[in-house]
Amino acid sequence: MERTAIQHNPEVEWNICWGCGPSNEHGLRIESYWEGEECVCTWQPQPHHNAGRPNVLNGGIIAALIDCHSMCAAWDAFAQRDGAFPDMGTVSLKVEYLAPTPIGAPLQLRARIVELTEKKAVVNCSLLSSGKETARGEVIGVRIPAPD
Repeated sequence: MERTAIQHNPEVEWNICWGCGPSNEHGLRIESYWEGEECVCTWQPQPHHNAGRPNVLNGGIIAALIDCHSMCAAWDAFAQRDGAFPDMGTVSLKVEYLAPTPIGAPLQLRARIVELTEKKAVVNCSLLSSGKETARGEVIGVRIPAPD
């Protein structure tokens, strides 16, 4: 059975987010899948994602990866529970940079929902390079009113 990325659900394919939007041809275009209780994404950095040092991933890209992957996990958790994808926004993003993240190998993001209330989701996420955790974050997302 073939899995479908959260971002490719027909209800949300209109998403143009730079990090997770499948409709943004210039974005990071991450794809997130559930593996049991964890939402997982594998993503390959490119040379133009460098930080100041060669072959090290830019910290802002790391933050965007953690934010977008975590928010997609939250978005889908709400949809699974409530039957529809809500409009959501990030209200808090905390990132710890543990070690330089190399660009050469695919990276893995592993997110876990730690709290899901009526309006809020709290997600913890790790970024791994060759099995080593190089960054981790906590993302809080909330439902927001639909735009007019």
